[in-house]
Amino acid sequence: MFGSPSGVWLDPAGAYTDRTQIVAGWTLTPLDLHLPMTAPYGAAAGVGTVAATLVAPAAEAPMQRVDAAEALPGRGLAGDRYADGAGTFSAPGRGYELTLVEAEVLDEIELPWLDARRNIVVSGISLNALVGKRFRIGSVECVGRRLAEPCAHLEKLARPGLLRPLVHRGGLRADILSGGTISVGDEIA
Repeated sequence: MFGSPSGVWLDPAGAYTDRTQIVAGWTLTPLDLHLPMTAPYGAAAGVGTVAATLVAPAAEAPMQRVDAAEALPGRGLAGDRYADGAGTFSAPGRGYELTLVEAEVLDEIELPWLDARRNIVVSGISLNALVGKRFRIGSVECVGRRLAEPCAHLEKLARPGLLRPLVHRGGLRADILSGGTISVGDEIA
C-alpha cells in the first residue's frame, strides 16, 4: 500500500481488486532504502520554468488551465479548491497550499497534465531537491515541504496504474511564503 489515502502499489495475486484502502496502520521506518543516504531528495534542483498553471474550483472538479494565478500566502492559488479550503485533502498543516509536478515525468508516463491534479507543471527543474528548501516562482517565494506522493484518489480520478510510476516522482507539496502572481513562463529557482 502507498500514498495518502493509501492505495495498492503492488498486488501480483490480485487480492485487492476492490480498491481497498488502509484507514489506520504503522509506519515502520522514515527511511526509504531506495533513496541515497547523503542527499535523499537530490543535491541540486537547477533552474526551470512554469509550463502550465492549473486550478480546480472544487474537490474532484476538472482542472482548468489559466495563464496566471494569484498566489495567496497561507492559502494557495486564487480560484483553486485548496485556497478556499474545499479540496479533498484540505487540512491545517504544512504543504497544502501549492502542488508542483515535472512535465517530463507526466510526458514519460503519458499522463495529461490536467489529469495529474497538480497546480503548477514545471519544466527543466528537479522538484525533489526542493524538499525543505526555499525557492522562487517568478516573484513568489515558496518553501518545499514534502514530496507529493501518488495516492489511490489520484488513480480514481485519472486512471488505474499511476501509483508505481509516480512513486518519488509525483511532484512537490509547498507552501507560499510571499504573495504575487505565478504565470506560465516564470522562472523557478
